[in-house]
Amino acid sequence: MNLTAESHRIPLSDGNSIPLLGLGTYADPQKAPSSTEGEVSSRLTPCSFFSFSHQTPKGSCLEAVKIAIDAGYRHIDGAFVYFNEHEVGQAIREKIAEGKIKREDIFYCGKLWNTCHPPELVRPTLEKTLKILQLDYVDLYIIELPMAFKPGEALYPKDENGKFIYHETDLCATWEALEACKDAGLAKSIGVSNFNRRQLEMIMNKPGLKYKPVSNQVECHPYFTQPKLLEFCRQHDIVIVGYSPLGTSRDESWVNVSSPPLLKDPLLNAIGKKYNKTAAQIALRFNVQRGVVVIPKSFNPQRIRENFQIFDFSLTEKEMKEIEALNKNVRYVELLM
Repeated sequence: MNLTAESHRIPLSDGNSIPLLGLGTYADPQKAPSSTEGEVSSRLTPCSFFSFSHQTPKGSCLEAVKIAIDAGYRHIDGAFVYFNEHEVGQAIREKIAEGKIKREDIFYCGKLWNTCHPPELVRPTLEKTLKILQLDYVDLYIIELPMAFKPGEALYPKDENGKFIYHETDLCATWEALEACKDAGLAKSIGVSNFNRRQLEMIMNKPGLKYKPVSNQVECHPYFTQPKLLEFCRQHDIVIVGYSPLGTSRDESWVNVSSPPLLKDPLLNAIGKKYNKTAAQIALRFNVQRGVVVIPKSFNPQRIRENFQIFDFSLTEKEMKEIEALNKNVRYVELLM
């Protein structure tokens, strides 16, 4: 695979393509923006899975996306529940106005949240995302998680005991609503996230299937290489998009800290020394070299630029196998919902 900073897109099964490296924009949802900033209800409650110990300063996502675009990124991964899609959209529009990019240069992925699985809510939810972004379409729209929460004002509905209130969901019906969004031109491609093989097969074996998922976004890095799921998805032309490709923060409230920090791994650092690269750059290169899209999240300008500098070297077959052998089959993000 001949990858360059200017050309690192890979094909999707529907005829579109996706850049192998993107910018993740995950941000702390504990402080939702006002209705004028994101048109998000101020009554939203936080979830322990989606919580950092610090707040993300207003405007940091805006600047991060602009820096990323200037550095060469053309893939931005976001979500309604990150509460910063208004900043992402503003950054994209400003760079278009500057003449730096055209809309078709940018690949934006948005996500359908757990409370919006009922088919009648899917299109209005995507339309709300587009209104927040002030864009006409998203390039990829995915079901963020296969489980559903009770629909309503609260994005993280809980009972009096603090337990999540789940909602019976028909993933096939939700998928049909996504297909309709694609037909309407609101999403160029549609996919899923955090789906296992059984859930993928449920969609693909659905009677009357019009479009199969083009992608499945899951945790993927050298300590959690997802070999079985990756092989299954390859067989069915489903691209794996790896989140947390550099590991995660060490916040015990939502991260499995029993696994050691990925970026301190001796092998990754030794290989990095050989190529004059960081352990993070080696971890990212490992995944893109095997066709896994990576979306490292960072609002740090230096790290954003460093993460993009993975197209001027390649790992040997021996090094790829050595990194694959690091697999511990342990998740950092356990999705304890």
